[in-house]
Amino acid sequence: METTDHVLIVDDDRGIRELLAGYLEKNGMRVSLAANGRQMRAVLEHGAPDLIVLDLMMPGEDGLVLCRELRAGKFRAVPVLMLTARNEEADRIVGLEMGADDYLPKPFAVRELLARIRAVLRRARMLPPGMEVTESAQMLAFGDWRLDTTARHLLDAENTMVALSGAEYRLLRVFLDHPQRVLTRDQLLNLTQGRQADAFDRSIDLLVSRLRQRLRDVAREPRYIKTLRSEGYVFSAAVTHIEGPQ
Repeated sequence: METTDHVLIVDDDRGIRELLAGYLEKNGMRVSLAANGRQMRAVLEHGAPDLIVLDLMMPGEDGLVLCRELRAGKFRAVPVLMLTARNEEADRIVGLEMGADDYLPKPFAVRELLARIRAVLRRARMLPPGMEVTESAQMLAFGDWRLDTTARHLLDAENTMVALSGAEYRLLRVFLDHPQRVLTRDQLLNLTQGRQADAFDRSIDLLVSRLRQRLRDVAREPRYIKTLRSEGYVFSAAVTHIEGPQ
């Protein structure tokens, strides 16, 4: 039996909350509503939704504060689609740096929001043909790091856990399953955010930059993720698949 996707909408504008809730519910989704961070936390006490639509510009705790909180806690793997009040690159960049999986500037068409939600959910759950992950490996080791693919934890040489957002995990997982293979920005953007790149889209570069920070990788002399000008990125380290117990 197919399960119903659960979307949490966090927006201080009651009219927008009700409009989005009505449209998403008509399209087969279960929707929870929150006007602020306090109400968001109350909803999360009952379990993680499949995706959170989070408004950037809210009084008090804004979307950036709440996104940072989500990425630092137990809901770090829940996809976040951030709504920005202005179609300015600075808003998008900051939102993505805080850990949002995708963004949509206001005003927007509800049909586009639904398409973005479905794309993010689809990419959070699967990879396209030819880019499959190695499901049998419970631990992927590379350099000084290990990725626990069951718990989705990144562990350093001292066995200290480094938190990853959902998009960061998916990007790292793609790199680890395809080392020494050039992956274009379009491929990586499609895998992590479920959409095609715009002419001036910098979101995948920001996501790579965030992942490099997690791996303590120096961009000028990278040990793990190398940039190939006009081509994309390549994960250059050797990857060992450590099988879990049968």
